[in-house]
Amino acid sequence: MTRSIDYGTLMHRAMRGLIQEVLTDVAKSGLPGAHHFFITFDTTHPDAELAGWLRERYPSEMTVVLQHWFEALDVGPDGFGVTLNFGDAPERLYVPYEAIRTFVDPSVEFGLRFETQDSDDGDDGDDDTSAPDAVDGTDGPHHDTGEVVSLDKFRK
Repeated sequence: MTRSIDYGTLMHRAMRGLIQEVLTDVAKSGLPGAHHFFITFDTTHPDAELAGWLRERYPSEMTVVLQHWFEALDVGPDGFGVTLNFGDAPERLYVPYEAIRTFVDPSVEFGLRFETQDSDDGDDGDDDTSAPDAVDGTDGPHHDTGEVVSLDKFRK
C-alpha cells in the first residue's frame, strides 16, 4: 500500500484554524478598524443550526455578514455561534467550520474558499478531499466569478 501526504486535508484544517483564531479575537475584542466578514456556509450540513424559515429561504447555502450588528459571538473548537439581525428579527445561528465554503474580509482583500470536487470512486464528496484556494475578496463570496489566485502570489 502506498502512503501519501494528504495536503488538501492538512490545508483545510489549517484554514479552519485560522478562521477560529480570527473569530476568537473578534469575540474578545470586537472587529478592528474596517474589518468585516462575509461567511458563506452549507445550510444542509447536519450540525448547522438556523431557524426553519432561514433554512427554507436558503436551502443549500447562505452568506452572513459580521460587520455592524452581531451579538453573542461564541467560538468553539468545531464551529461558532452568533446572533444576527434579519430585518429587525434577531436569530441565533451555529456554523460548523466544516460547513464553511468561503470566508472573506473585503476590507483587506483576503479570502479563503473551500473547494469540493465530485469524486469518481463513490466517495461522499467530503470537503476535505480537495485542495483549497485563496480568493480575491473584492467581489465578495456571493459571486462565483471571483478571481482564484495561487497562494504563491502572497509569498515573499
